[in-house]
Amino acid sequence: MKIGIRKEDKSVWERRVPFVPEDLKALKAKGLDVVVQSSPVRAFEDEEFRAAGIPVRDNLEDRDLIFGIKEVPKEAFLEGRVYVFFAHVIKGQPYNMPMLKTMMEKGVTLIDYERIVDDENRRLIFFGRHAGLAGMVNSLWAFGKRLTAEGIESPFADLKQAKDYRDLDEIKAHVTAVGSTIRGGGIPAVIHPIIVGITGYGNVSAGAQEILNLLPVVEISPEALGRTAADVASPRDRIYKVVFKEHHCVSPKAAGAVFDLQDYYRRGKDAYDNVFEPYLENLTLLVNCVYWDERYPRLVTLEAINRLWVAGEQPKLRVIGDISCDPGGSIQCTVDATDPGEPVYVYAPENGTTAKGVIGHGPVIMAVDILPTEIPRESSVYFSSVLRGMVESLAGADYNASYAALDLPSELKRAVILHRGRLTPDYEYLYKYL
Repeated sequence: MKIGIRKEDKSVWERRVPFVPEDLKALKAKGLDVVVQSSPVRAFEDEEFRAAGIPVRDNLEDRDLIFGIKEVPKEAFLEGRVYVFFAHVIKGQPYNMPMLKTMMEKGVTLIDYERIVDDENRRLIFFGRHAGLAGMVNSLWAFGKRLTAEGIESPFADLKQAKDYRDLDEIKAHVTAVGSTIRGGGIPAVIHPIIVGITGYGNVSAGAQEILNLLPVVEISPEALGRTAADVASPRDRIYKVVFKEHHCVSPKAAGAVFDLQDYYRRGKDAYDNVFEPYLENLTLLVNCVYWDERYPRLVTLEAINRLWVAGEQPKLRVIGDISCDPGGSIQCTVDATDPGEPVYVYAPENGTTAKGVIGHGPVIMAVDILPTEIPRESSVYFSSVLRGMVESLAGADYNASYAALDLPSELKRAVILHRGRLTPDYEYLYKYL
C-alpha cells in the first residue's frame, strides 16, 4: 500500500508527527512507498524529511494508508482509504460522532491507536509518559503563577510552561535548579508544607513523577497526609508527594466488604463509593493521571469544590492539573479542555463559571488536552519508535477482504473500529451514539 503521513490540522498547536524522518528512512529502505504531506508547524520540518529521502507533497490523493495523530476534519477524508490516528470515539464522544458518520459514508477503514492493545487490554502505543512530563511542568508553572497573583514569592515563579522550553533537557535542568533553591529553605512559610497529590501509577503518572522528583521530594502515604499537612514546623527545604491508588479513592458500599481491584473494575460505582474527597483539604496541588469513564465514581465532585471554597475561603489547594482531561468527568470542575495558548482557567464554585488565567476565587484548572505536543520532538521520537514496528503489518493487509478474513496481528485487528465504513463487531455499540 502507498503510505501517507498527513499534516495535523485540528489545532494550530499540534506539532507532533507519527513518524520521525529517520524511522521513515528505515521503512523506505525496506521497500515501503512513503510520502509526507507538507506542514509549516511540525516539530520536524519538511526539509528534515527531504534530507532523509522522503518526498514531501501538498496532498495525499494517491495514498492508500494514511497516518496522523489527531482527528481528521470531515471534509478531508478520502473515500475508501485506511486511516490510522487517535479518533476519540470509543466512548461515543458527541463531538466526534459527525466525523465517525462521515467516515462511514465514505467507506473508510479506521484504526485507532488507542485500541492497539494486548490480550490483557494494555495499550501498546501511547504518549502517556510525555503527557505526564508536560502536565507536571505546566501544573508547577500554574502553581507559581497563582502564588504570584496572591502576592506570595516562591521558587516556582521562575518556571515556564512546557512549550516555552527548547526541549526536555532544558525543562529538566530548570526544574532541577528550582529544586536547588528549595533545598536552600526556599518554601515560604505561608504555604508550607507543600503537598502534591498524584492519582494513578501508570505511564502518565510515571512521567509526572519524573519531573516532580527533580525537586527535593519526600514521599508520604495517604494515611500520613493529615499529619504532614498539620506539621508547619517541619523543614522548609522539601516538598511532599503522595500517590493515590484505587483503594485510596473508593471503598466498597457493602458493610464489612474488602476492596478488590478486579471487582471494582467490574462493578464500579454500583458497588463502590468515592472516599477520595477528604484528602483534598490537605493537598496544595492535585495532579490527575487516571483513566475514567461513567462506570466509576468521580474523584472530585462539584459539591466537594463548593465545600472547600465556601464563603470566600482559600483552602490549601491552589491548582488541579487534570492531565487526563475528561471535561465533566473524574474532576468535575474540569468543565472545558484547554490548549497550550491558554492552558489554565479558574473555576468559580459559587456560579460554575470560569475565567482564563490564575486569578479568581476557586481552583486553577490546567486541562490541556494535547500536552505531549508541548514537548513535540521527544514525544514524536518515542511514538515513532514503537509505531514503525507495526507498519509492515498494516501496509501488507488486504482491506478488501471481509473483516473476519482481515489478516492482521490480533493487537492491530482489535483497533479496527470501522472496516470499509462499517462498525466492526466490538464497536457496534457505537451505533446508539450515532
